[in-house]
Amino acid sequence: MDILLAVKAIIMGLVEGFTEFLPISSTGHLILAGSLLNFTGEKVKVFQIAIQAGAMLAVIWEYRQRIATVLAGLGSDPKQQKFVVNLIIAFIPAAVLGFLFSEMIKARLFTPVPVATAFIVGGLIILWVERRHTGKQQAARVESVDDMGYGDALKVGIAQAFALIPGTSRSGATIIGGMLFGLSRKAATEFSFFLAIPTLLSATVYSVLKERHLLSMADLPMFLLGGLAAFASAFLCVRWLLRYISTHDFTIFAWYRIVFGILVLVTAHFDLVVWAE
Repeated sequence: MDILLAVKAIIMGLVEGFTEFLPISSTGHLILAGSLLNFTGEKVKVFQIAIQAGAMLAVIWEYRQRIATVLAGLGSDPKQQKFVVNLIIAFIPAAVLGFLFSEMIKARLFTPVPVATAFIVGGLIILWVERRHTGKQQAARVESVDDMGYGDALKVGIAQAFALIPGTSRSGATIIGGMLFGLSRKAATEFSFFLAIPTLLSATVYSVLKERHLLSMADLPMFLLGGLAAFASAFLCVRWLLRYISTHDFTIFAWYRIVFGILVLVTAHFDLVVWAE
């Protein structure tokens, strides 16, 4: 494989892993990074989705004991059964809407300016939810993922569906949406992690199978390098984020989104950076 292509694949994998579970939009950052690296095209869109599997594996490894407990209790433990049903309920809205509208979204929204706009709007929403959350005196209604009801799961699933818009952020939509619906910061974050497993896995499989005519065995090293880089960086990010949320809110990510989004729009408007479409 060409060395330059390998470097680009690794950079994209690192970007994916470091941004997938933060409320700043991994897809948006991948689109912008690909534009700056001149790493664009239909095959690259498949690559951007496929390397999410590496980030997903980092969550599986981090929560391997909990996942093993869930699998062991599926046949007899009502708590584990309820947890799995909640994941299925939360997964369905984005899966259905993604299946129906993914082609339209890729064609019209996988470009820097719509992504930058979504960055800004998402940042403003995070600021609003955090201010609302801070202003409340009572404790969260749902403190743990095991306390979630089916209605809570459906609401988080609907929030996740908004992340089909590039730049919105899947983790941001589920975490901030969960907090808005009464989940604690910890419960919303952990449920977002678990929900990433079926969401990212299905997106990867669907995209690769659907666009397999674009791919060949020669592309495998590029996908493996990107996936491994995504796994390593996501593993570090997940562990850091779990520590971070114990003492901090998400305000800093909101301001990052707003400033970064404005920067992209300004550079695009004045042709300071040639953002590839």
